[in-house]
Amino acid sequence: MRTEYLIEKEVERVLDLLTYDNRLVLRVLLHTGIRISDALQLRPEQLKPNFWITEQKTGKRRQIGLPEPLLSDLLDSCGEHWVFPGADPRKPRTRQAVWKDVKRAAKLFRLPQNVAPHSFRKVYAVDLLKKYGDIDRVRRALNHGSETITAIYALADMQLKAKYKRRRNGNGRKKS
Repeated sequence: MRTEYLIEKEVERVLDLLTYDNRLVLRVLLHTGIRISDALQLRPEQLKPNFWITEQKTGKRRQIGLPEPLLSDLLDSCGEHWVFPGADPRKPRTRQAVWKDVKRAAKLFRLPQNVAPHSFRKVYAVDLLKKYGDIDRVRRALNHGSETITAIYALADMQLKAKYKRRRNGNGRKKS
């Protein structure tokens, strides 16, 4: 099942229930649009307002920027070897550990959609499209090869609204 988009209120609720370190991970995703696996591979020496990463999934290089408050929080809490250390500080936190915390938070709020860390990449894409109105700019920011894939991300809010509308209409309520 695909992960789904979250509206702003849902993002805030999920973030509020996460552990501090996992909240930081997801704040990175919200501000950069990078994948969870790339965020967890960040090293303390990389942390600057702007820096380059090589995406694990695609092998493509990408420049990302971090706003000062987030950068400061990351520098204050990062480990010696990894920005997000795992139980063994010589290894990074696992994707599964973050995923489990996100699932727990979403379940507590009884969110109907499938929520996972990748949902926050979709939130980033929707926000970018709203801000600039340029699907190609969003495609480049996400490092997608195709605008078709980017459209799935950037239009996720419309897909979620349509899904909610279908549910309401299917539950015997009057159609508009």
